[in-house]
Amino acid sequence: MREEHHHRHDHSPAGHMHAVGDKLKWAVILTFLVLLAEVAGGLWANSLALLSDAGHMLTDVASLVVAWAAVRLSARPPSNSLTYGYHRITILAALFNALALVAIAFFIGGEAYRRILNPEPVQGNILLIIATIGLVVNLYVGLGMRGHSENVNIKSAMLHVMGDAAASAGVILAGVVMYFTDWYILDPILSILIALLVAAGAWRIIKESYIVLMEGTPPGIKFDEVENAIRSIAGVKDVHDLHIWSLTSNRNAMSGHLVVSGDLSVNETQRILNEIENISTDRFNIGHTTFQFENDDHDHGQDMFGIDRNWTS
Repeated sequence: MREEHHHRHDHSPAGHMHAVGDKLKWAVILTFLVLLAEVAGGLWANSLALLSDAGHMLTDVASLVVAWAAVRLSARPPSNSLTYGYHRITILAALFNALALVAIAFFIGGEAYRRILNPEPVQGNILLIIATIGLVVNLYVGLGMRGHSENVNIKSAMLHVMGDAAASAGVILAGVVMYFTDWYILDPILSILIALLVAAGAWRIIKESYIVLMEGTPPGIKFDEVENAIRSIAGVKDVHDLHIWSLTSNRNAMSGHLVVSGDLSVNETQRILNEIENISTDRFNIGHTTFQFENDDHDHGQDMFGIDRNWTS
């Protein structure tokens, strides 16, 4: 029985990738300048909170550099050795950033605990000025990337930046209160809340990265619904060895075997492929499909990648 393959490429326009790369490049420059300002301001004001926020900002710079490099690399075309191109590198970058977020959350929590036990006075006026600059820059950078947050790599970098914006807002609020009341314990209390927010965002990114790296069915796509939709197409007797996965965020693919009558014409098999393409794209956001045609007599043997319906985990 002959095999027919259908491929649908859903590459983003080069102009879009270039625009994202430019935004990330400027984000790296701006956040690095704020990092320098926070280090100088923290030493000047003897503010451990501001120096800690500078450490947080350092991870922002690192995450943005990784995100920018990932966007540049993922735009490279496929090759004989990397037939899907470099798209998966964005997931590796996202996972790196998420793990860094977890480390940040533990660091903030540890520092907060220490400050609860031993509150330290700071020069509130200097703290307010530097923290306000950090808040403005982080909001500008984070909101500027909001339109590209469908990409898990960009999303993780954005969470870094917005998490630091929240930290800067907390430092500003704490600075105002401490300036007028000397209630220094407010700083570690806010830091704990920020650590929890950072950890929650990191966990979401880790789960999404795990699904992609494990070739899992993408979130939002129900495997049984896709399978039943393909079976409902006229001329399709059965579908097996069906696999749905993501190359990277929002770039989904599917492959499988179709059991059809052996006397179908080329036009009929092409109609089936066209219907699968339309269903995949319009209903399930799957932009790349590859299928093999078989008849009832085809012996596909024991497929090591086939789904065992009797297995329970």
